[in-house]
Amino acid sequence: MRTAPPPHGRPMTPLERFGIMLPIVQAPMAGVSTPALAAAVSNAGGLGSIAVGATDAAGARAMIAETRARTARAFNVNLFVHAPARPDAAREARWLAALAPLFRGHGAEPPAALRSPYRSFAHDDEMLALLLESAPPVVSFHFGLPAADRIAALRGAGCILLATVTSPAEARLVEAAGVDMVVAQGWEAGGHRGVFDPAARDARLGALALTRLLAARTRLPVIAAGGIMDGAGVRAALALGAVAAQLGTAFVLCPESGADAGYRTALAGPGAARTAVTTAISGRPARCLANRFTEWAAEAPGDPPDYPLAYHAGKALHAAAKAAGEDGFGAHWAGQGAPLGRAMPARELMELLRRELAAA
Repeated sequence: MRTAPPPHGRPMTPLERFGIMLPIVQAPMAGVSTPALAAAVSNAGGLGSIAVGATDAAGARAMIAETRARTARAFNVNLFVHAPARPDAAREARWLAALAPLFRGHGAEPPAALRSPYRSFAHDDEMLALLLESAPPVVSFHFGLPAADRIAALRGAGCILLATVTSPAEARLVEAAGVDMVVAQGWEAGGHRGVFDPAARDARLGALALTRLLAARTRLPVIAAGGIMDGAGVRAALALGAVAAQLGTAFVLCPESGADAGYRTALAGPGAARTAVTTAISGRPARCLANRFTEWAAEAPGDPPDYPLAYHAGKALHAAAKAAGEDGFGAHWAGQGAPLGRAMPARELMELLRRELAAA
């Protein structure tokens, strides 16, 4: 299948060179964007994505192999490029003490100490070796950029590179680094903010403003992300100058996603209308459905430890609560457009998005 020629005679974008027929990128969501989901989106003419930031090289190898077994089309492999957590024993002890009543309320004890559940690609040589060996068509970065030699190596392997940005300043760094495209993540977006420095002031630009700024002021193609759930939203992103839109929450209710029953129930219910940005779950700002964890976090004493140390505690608390029949402590990431979610197979959703895009 071929993509339509680009409008106004402009050069083809890197994604268009792969023959992608619909300007839709399925967002990489660790734990949710399975190979089955990514392949279904790619087979339907978009760009499916898997997220390997929450696994090691062996896990990534298996996910890439499964995705390739399910589709012959291009797909995206996403990596976390966060700065290492700064250990602070006193701060971590205070956080665990604050969480202890929540654990005990579900018949459990908090971890004795915190560890980092995720390894940053910035320092993961095994992951780099795997990517150079497997050479996935598209590789994307979240939370920042790896070193220049890693970027050069991936480009040398033939990978198209994307990077999430939340500001024009971050986009300038991406452009200077030789990355091919930027994902403009608006404040509306679900999941973790892609800010390079979580300690810096966040301008909280919305997807509309950020997409337009980057389309006007950077030479890189822009993929718009944040609150986009249907074809009309995709069309709006294109009108602002984006070459594609990235949708994440829209795909969570697909049967191919890895979302558990509690996540699906919350997203399909009236609670989808309320989202909150919190650092309590993982140590980095992230937008999720408002729940018991976000309510507790609003009154929490002190700040959580650095990402991803805090995520060790957050995951353990969710596991303890879930074992006791409580889903209100899950990391149910969702954007502000969550009430527009539709539960259907990914291929059907992509066809519906195609029709909506044409109608818009």
